[in-house]
Amino acid sequence: MNQNAAFMQFVPLIIIMGIFYFLLIRPQQKQANERKNMLAALKPGDKVLTNGGIVGVVTAAEGEELQVEVAKSVKLTVVRSGIAGLMNEPAKK
Repeated sequence: MNQNAAFMQFVPLIIIMGIFYFLLIRPQQKQANERKNMLAALKPGDKVLTNGGIVGVVTAAEGEELQVEVAKSVKLTVVRSGIAGLMNEPAKK
């Protein structure tokens, strides 16, 4: 009888841990994986937004460094992790 009562005290804790996993941890891991894949797939011609708020087009990619053209004849060298996201327009049919 006493072991059953001790186990029943841990049931709410286990349920709360499950809720935290499915509502907080799992989505965060999925988002981090999507970002990692996006950064790995960057190629010349992609329009990107940097963490500093600068919008430009990738002109060259060498390892972890990207060359981003922000204006005519103005190019910046940016580390891949400095890219906040893609700004590519979806293809119109």
